[in-house]
Amino acid sequence: MEDLRFGGVIRAVRIKRGWRQSDLAKASRVSRATISRIERGHMDALALKTIRRIAAALDVRVDLTPRWRAGELDRLLNAKHSQLHEAVARWFGDELPAWVLRPEVSFAIYVERGVIDIVAWHAASRSLLVIELKTDIVDVNELIGTLDRKRRLAPQIVAPFGWVPNTVSVWLVVAEGRTNRRRIAAHEAMLRAAFPADGRTIGSWLHDPAGEIAALSLWRRGAATAERTTPVRRVSRRTQPPAP
Repeated sequence: MEDLRFGGVIRAVRIKRGWRQSDLAKASRVSRATISRIERGHMDALALKTIRRIAAALDVRVDLTPRWRAGELDRLLNAKHSQLHEAVARWFGDELPAWVLRPEVSFAIYVERGVIDIVAWHAASRSLLVIELKTDIVDVNELIGTLDRKRRLAPQIVAPFGWVPNTVSVWLVVAEGRTNRRRIAAHEAMLRAAFPADGRTIGSWLHDPAGEIAALSLWRRGAATAERTTPVRRVSRRTQPPAP
């Protein structure tokens, strides 16, 4: 978030609405001097919650963009994603030979564009599984919407492979970590509605796919676990890969 640009956005939207600085100050419960400082790009002494409250009063969304050592942050995040991708693919190869995997499947259908991390195909049951890998959960609403869109478009996306699915399922695989656990817990009701099944259920389903499933599970030390939201349940070794 660039301070001067943010201040310019706040000022422009405020003027567009026909508000004075005092109007915005009243709506966001801060002083007029605070609004003036923000619009001039002087934000160092302000709490993030104050900045968000001022922006919210104008229906402005605040996104934080972390930066670290030029392009090294992107390479670090991509490396984590690649490791998770490799762990999931290796497990399928070792434990689920009946499934065929295609990684990084891109699509462009009219205005819909994107990439599916992994599409998995079970020929015997004609079951298609859309797998989304997340090393970090950021925006839950966007995540659910994006995965729903990929599931909806999946039959068209895999048509060039000659796959004609009877069912389309989704599996959200989230890297184990305290931050991800907190975010899952904070949005438990929403995530449970979108992904009713957990790691134990998806583990059983993968061995004998019948019907559709939508699952969320945490991936720990290269193994899928049944842990998804509180309370935590132990995992049956019969349906889950062993930790390396």
